[in-house]
Amino acid sequence: MAGIEKALRQSVTLPSRTVRRVKALARARRASASRVIAELVESGLEAEDRERQTFMELADRLANSKDGAEQKRLKEELATLTFGR
Repeated sequence: MAGIEKALRQSVTLPSRTVRRVKALARARRASASRVIAELVESGLEAEDRERQTFMELADRLANSKDGAEQKRLKEELATLTFGR
């Protein structure tokens, strides 16, 4: 049974437009809306982790860089990650 997580119920309120999109996606996938929401949340959390990892890698490269041009480029990348375009 290792690897099986206990599912917990969590109630959330979603905007009606989002609910319509989730239901349409659920119909297209032939899955429940609950399953689609869980998958979307999980993929969003994974994306957040990847973004954090990218930020930390860029910050490390910036801290270890001796090249001024590379430092400037890395600072711009970090600013874009932090504040958007």
